[in-house]
Amino acid sequence: KMIGGKMMTDSMKTQLVSAIHLQQVEMQEKPTETTWLEGSAETQLVLLQNKTPLVDVPDEKFTVEQAVETIGFGRFHVLLFVIMGSANIVEAMEIMLLAVVSPEIRCEWRLEDWQVALVSTMVFVGFMVCGVLAGYIADRYGRWKVVFGGYVWSAYFSLLTSFAPTYGWFIFLRSMVGCGVAGVSQGFVLKTEFIPAKYRAYLLPLGTIFWMTGSMLIILLGMLVVPTMGWRWMIRLSITPSIILIFLFKFIPESARYNVSAGKVDAAVKTLQRIARMNRASLPPGRLVEPALRERGSWRILFSPTFRRTSLLLWYSWFVASFAYYGSVLSSSELLEKNLLCVINADAEHQVKHRHESGLCYCIPFGSSDYQTLLISSLGEVALVPLNIVLLNVFGRRISLTVLQLLTALLFMMVNICTTMFGFTVLLFLLRSLVSMNFNVVYIYTAEVYPTIARSLGMGFCTSFSRIGGMIAPFIAQVLMSRSVIQALTPFAVACVICALGNFLLPIETRGRALLQNS
Repeated sequence: KMIGGKMMTDSMKTQLVSAIHLQQVEMQEKPTETTWLEGSAETQLVLLQNKTPLVDVPDEKFTVEQAVETIGFGRFHVLLFVIMGSANIVEAMEIMLLAVVSPEIRCEWRLEDWQVALVSTMVFVGFMVCGVLAGYIADRYGRWKVVFGGYVWSAYFSLLTSFAPTYGWFIFLRSMVGCGVAGVSQGFVLKTEFIPAKYRAYLLPLGTIFWMTGSMLIILLGMLVVPTMGWRWMIRLSITPSIILIFLFKFIPESARYNVSAGKVDAAVKTLQRIARMNRASLPPGRLVEPALRERGSWRILFSPTFRRTSLLLWYSWFVASFAYYGSVLSSSELLEKNLLCVINADAEHQVKHRHESGLCYCIPFGSSDYQTLLISSLGEVALVPLNIVLLNVFGRRISLTVLQLLTALLFMMVNICTTMFGFTVLLFLLRSLVSMNFNVVYIYTAEVYPTIARSLGMGFCTSFSRIGGMIAPFIAQVLMSRSVIQALTPFAVACVICALGNFLLPIETRGRALLQNS
């Protein structure tokens, strides 16, 4: 009996040890579900029989917003800032190219003022038509696809532009380039959705450095390439940044905020884990839980009671931001090209009249001093970035927009003052600073005020309205300017004053606020 009893005892112990081992394996596989207390073999056996845990661990959850804030700023954001900021280089080069190439195509195809203005307008037509479409696709199918497609599209059609045999082909192909740039501009949304709230007011204005770089690159290309190789080679060389970015863009992931809104939680978690590893940080404890949102990319959200007033005021703000910006760029180009400046003690180069007595225009290409003036004015786009950051952090978005628009109106009227060439360069420098700062703030405010399910569509609508301003600006800056400088500058100033009043009435302030996932 003792032998048999001993064998039974050994058998029971073996079974008990096996059961305990099996339970430990299950605990390792599901560590967050149950916490087991240590104790005697009998106590553990009772627990195994009842299968009731003594201590429950709560199921912790976190959102994308909490994950982004917990991970914080790090190496990933530096990479994001450089690659996505470089998208501004592409956009700036395509837009500033219009100012540099205008005198050249005027000479080659013997164009009238309105025909030169139509080139810029057609670019913005392409931008306007594709702006809403790009925003809708980005909200429905992802930001990454739209931005990457925009790079490829704009580079391809920009290259074709350099082979345009006629004026008609030139304006058609430039409108296609504008369509591609509309997709590239969605990169601002993709970038914003990865940046923690307290860093947005610092990093997003610094993106102006890339815009200034693009503006200066195309002006330098014009200065170095156009006199020797012509404007066609200038355009061919200008697509180099787009081609480089096509290969670098693979290092940027799809927006985690978009992925969770589309129900792709696993993809969002992988993206957040990758960012955390790069930043040497960790995700919040628990699991990512956010509901999938069906009504993504719906225009009804923009007209809902929550956003209706904001949308209407923002559309006008974007219209004026673009109207004033491209008005300042094209006006400076026109004033220099046609020698319309009221310059005290002007040199011989700026005393040449731009019209024959018969009414036909002279063909006057840019001189080296004109390129230098454009370069210096482009530097103005980053000169006041520290002031821009202070305004955003201290006074918020709405007050910043109001103040900047009023100052812009004042500078537009001051451009008409008779002064020296140096004085005009300073005025142009300050004007470009103010219009650039205003564009920065309106970009940031728009990306912050709309929820994830409609952020790209909201940005798409806004950029489309901005291109209406870009379409009208050439006919004032390049056609009306020839008849009267003061009459051409006044519409820009008046539009800025009205916009300042509208910005003051915006109902939502977004300074320091988390990005909304839904309305």
